[in-house]
Amino acid sequence: MKPVLVLQHMSGDSPAYLGTWLGAHDVPFVCCDAGAGQAFPHDLGGFGALALLGGEMSANDDLPALRQAQALIRQALREGVPTIGHCLGGQLMARALGATVGPSPASEIGWQPIDVLDTPAARLWLGAPGAMHVFQWHHEAFSLPPGAEVLATSAACPHQAFALGPHLAMQFHIEIDAAKIELWTRHASAHDLALLGRSATTQTASRMRDEAQWRLAQHQHLAARIYARWLSGMR
Repeated sequence: MKPVLVLQHMSGDSPAYLGTWLGAHDVPFVCCDAGAGQAFPHDLGGFGALALLGGEMSANDDLPALRQAQALIRQALREGVPTIGHCLGGQLMARALGATVGPSPASEIGWQPIDVLDTPAARLWLGAPGAMHVFQWHHEAFSLPPGAEVLATSAACPHQAFALGPHLAMQFHIEIDAAKIELWTRHASAHDLALLGRSATTQTASRMRDEAQWRLAQHQHLAARIYARWLSGMR
């Protein structure tokens, strides 16, 4: 089996449950950490799938690693290499597909509700239609690229996830685990700390950690479903 290429934009944003799931299913992967000065590969030769993690930067920032990530996304789409994007990763996918990324109607931080649409693609990726809670941490959001199908929405962010064939972009952090929640809530930026708990779409750090105790297992069950669907497209 060809390994999965994981693009990490910040050293504090590890693959978390994505890495755990890949390891549990004996799927080899290579993680390149731009935050640690590691250059992303020039092409996807030798890799069977592509995953992109999140980060504090904007997808619109003029950073060489972001532009190289988009080049790899475009190659993946041309060659049918299954691609999945988490938050910033999903936004980079949207940009690579010709959509825009800009300020979200509302910042979302913590466990927030989304509505899964009642469509075949949404059911395939996310399960039964209706409300569910996912872990969010974003201030920007993507528009819907040409040819893509929206899978989930919310009042705070109309495009929570979209699919294009074997490729999935998410606004939320399905890869979250307890260690990452602990790290993010205790070492958030001053800007984010000032927002926590100030609106219906931003939770306090303590509430995020408390809700994780009973939401995380279901969240990772959804992640397992998503990752299995994503890798089912590997040749």
